[in-house]
Amino acid sequence: MLLPFNDGGAISGVFCGVLFGYVLENSGFGSPHKLTAQFRLHDWSVFKVMFTAIVVAAVGLYGLRVAGFLNADAVFVPPSLLMAAALGGVFVGAGFAIGGYCPGTSVVGAFSGRVDAIVFLLGLLVGTVGFADIYGPAVEKILAMWELDAGDTVTDAYGVSEPVILGIMVVALVAIYALGAWFERRSHGPVSAEQAVSGAKLHS
Repeated sequence: MLLPFNDGGAISGVFCGVLFGYVLENSGFGSPHKLTAQFRLHDWSVFKVMFTAIVVAAVGLYGLRVAGFLNADAVFVPPSLLMAAALGGVFVGAGFAIGGYCPGTSVVGAFSGRVDAIVFLLGLLVGTVGFADIYGPAVEKILAMWELDAGDTVTDAYGVSEPVILGIMVVALVAIYALGAWFERRSHGPVSAEQAVSGAKLHS
């Protein structure tokens, strides 16, 4: 029986996606209680996990390029559209804070049977279709503002070497862990994965 696709990348993507969703749910990240606690500065798990993933990916990609296992041209770097990134961050962050989910965790919550996650996911799809419907030259012009013409990476745009950037990111990661731990101690957090999954709220 032939699969509808024969791309190994697609197969591995589906496998990693299912595994990622399983880990998210069992870590409590499919719960709005866990996610909104980040915005109240009671639980820094989301920030620490996401920023750790960014730093590990950045260091890993740099190491693979230096070792000769990865061609730099093989990694797609999207255009640095600062206005689009800023507006997207505001709207996604607002939706995250109000709804308690991001696009990925809403899918996890929906498959876990959470009604609020299903509503959030439907709203996300409606919003996406709505944006696609109004997208045109005017919107494209606004989103293209503040583009980094010198290059799409910090190294290209400002000439800062990659090892320096990676070093700054590692230091920032350590600082985030320390700062997050301080806030969590003050608020008697973070909430455990078991509490998040069962719907428990953080202590005030």
